[in-house]
Amino acid sequence: MIPHYKNIHNRFKINGIHIDKEAVFLFSYNLIKEGDAFEKELGNFLLDWFDDKETIELTTSGTTGTPKNITINKQSMVHSAIATADFFDLHPQDKALLCLSPRYIAGKMMIVRALIIGLELDILTPSSHLDDLQLDKKYDFVAIVPLQAENSLAKLQQFKKILVGGAKVFDELANKLQLIQSDIYETYGMTETITHIAAKKIGEDYFNVLSHATVSSDTRNCLVIDAPSISTEKIITNDIVEIQNSKQFKWLGRYDNVINSGGIKLFPEQIEAKLTSKLTNRFFISGQPDAILGTKVILVIEGEEYKIDADFFNSLSKFEKPKEIFFVSQFSETATNKVNRIQTLKSISKLKK
Repeated sequence: MIPHYKNIHNRFKINGIHIDKEAVFLFSYNLIKEGDAFEKELGNFLLDWFDDKETIELTTSGTTGTPKNITINKQSMVHSAIATADFFDLHPQDKALLCLSPRYIAGKMMIVRALIIGLELDILTPSSHLDDLQLDKKYDFVAIVPLQAENSLAKLQQFKKILVGGAKVFDELANKLQLIQSDIYETYGMTETITHIAAKKIGEDYFNVLSHATVSSDTRNCLVIDAPSISTEKIITNDIVEIQNSKQFKWLGRYDNVINSGGIKLFPEQIEAKLTSKLTNRFFISGQPDAILGTKVILVIEGEEYKIDADFFNSLSKFEKPKEIFFVSQFSETATNKVNRIQTLKSISKLKK
């Protein structure tokens, strides 16, 4: 039987303290009154979670467009938490760490999983460097973003199971993660799917879909998600995929990022994967209008301008090689610190004028 969202598992702990339904309100008020910014966010979420409303308001990250507010049923979040527990074999009294902001869905769902499954959850100030955190014990479960993984490789061995989500895990980082003696998964999901609906071991090609969902593709070859327990309607994405079956798919790139250059369709994400080991600065591949090709491939690099030799692009095919390189002093970012390609490209247009 799926627990109701207002239930708190009797094994649930937060920062080593057992908190039942009666104590959660006092705990939340104390966080809001005396806590740091992220603790106030945690307190506000707990109060929202246990109020009389059956839904909760969330804000999308804005990675691929303007951030928007969406309404999600709390019981759907419980279904997502149970599916995660089943897939990753999580049990009451497993030790978990929250090192993501409770403001966004990934952080919120770590809290919901702990409440519903009965995890012993430690809360630490979100940081891009987990090495800076005072972690004096081992954990069974943690969710992080690729930037945290990249900056904290020495610390990751303290976690038994690690979920890396929120952005693509490029090959260079994946190769480093495969050397760590932990079960590390790349996840696929978004706010609308209540975090991940699929995961794959680092280094594998195909995502495996969690128990509460199935997948297909539309006429654009974009992923369509059917998850009745979290959404009454199918979720149509802009992610181009290769479907293996209803429970497995391979991610190829974003439909709205695809570059049609001289009649050849190119995926920026696949070009970026070939360059990621060669560039230390943040960068991305995009397209710009071109009189001959229709759209030409461009490379945008964050930082001061420097010379790049032609043989730098030898790993790319003829059509993948950038026809122009732009340097931007600082990339625009979303509220969740992801690169905002749209806004960054607008700044390039202003520079050209």
